[in-house]
Amino acid sequence: MSKIKEAFNNGKAFIPFVTCGDPDLETTGRIVREMVKNGADLVELGIPFSDPTAEGPVIQGANIRALSGGVTTDRIFSFVEELRRDVSVPLVFMTYANVVFSYGAERFISTCKSIGIDGLILPDLPFEEKGEFLPLCREYGVDLISLIAPTSADRIAMIAREADGFIYIVSSLGVTGVRSEITTDIPSLVALVRENTDVPCAVGFGISTPEQAAKMAQCSDGVIVGSAIVRKIAELGREAAPAVGEYVREMKNAIR
Repeated sequence: MSKIKEAFNNGKAFIPFVTCGDPDLETTGRIVREMVKNGADLVELGIPFSDPTAEGPVIQGANIRALSGGVTTDRIFSFVEELRRDVSVPLVFMTYANVVFSYGAERFISTCKSIGIDGLILPDLPFEEKGEFLPLCREYGVDLISLIAPTSADRIAMIAREADGFIYIVSSLGVTGVRSEITTDIPSLVALVRENTDVPCAVGFGISTPEQAAKMAQCSDGVIVGSAIVRKIAELGREAAPAVGEYVREMKNAIR
C-alpha cells in the first residue's frame, strides 16, 4: 500500500493545500505543523510557478508572493527535508509540468523520493501525456495523482483504472477559488470512478465551508481545500498558523 492510501484509513480524509514560501518558508512550516496537529490527513504543498493556469486569483497571488520572496524548487526541497523531521503524514507536491521539466524530470522525481514526498499533482498534464512522468514516478515510488473533471466524461473509467495514490475529483469547471455553491453531480462522478478502481477519491476546487465539506465527504473519501486557506494566509501573513490550524480542525470535524 502506498503511504497516500494510509491517509484514507481513518475515515474521511481532510487534505489542505498551502503554497510553499507564502509569505516565507518558515511560516509555511508553522502552518503545515498546525494543519497536521489539527487533523490534516495529507498535505498538498504547492511549488510556485509564474504561470499557474489552473489557479484563480487567490492562489495566483500566493505564487507571486512566494516567487518574489526568492523561493526556488531547491529551497522547497530543503524545506521538506526539514519538515520531515517531525511531520509524518503523507505529503504531495502540486505544481506544473514545466517546473518538473525545467528541473529535469528524473532529478526532480528522485529527489521527491529521497526527501519524503509521496505524490505529485500536475494539473496541466493531460492524461494522454502522463507517459512523460509515470514510468519515473513508479520507478521511484512517487504516486502521480490523476485528476478527473466534470468534462472528463467517457475518459473517467480509463483514468480511474490507471490511477495511483488517490484520485483528485475537480468539483467545478474553471480555476481554483471559493464558490458559494457546487452544482456538479459529484455522486455520479464518484460512482463511475468506483466501478473502475478501489483507489480513494477526494473532491477539491471551491470547497470552503464546513457545510460544503460535509456534503462532499458524504459521497467521496476525502475533501481538498486550497483557496480558503491561502486567503487566510494572505490576510494574516506570518501570524496565520493558529487561524489556519483552527480552520482545519473545524473542517475535519465537519467530515468525521
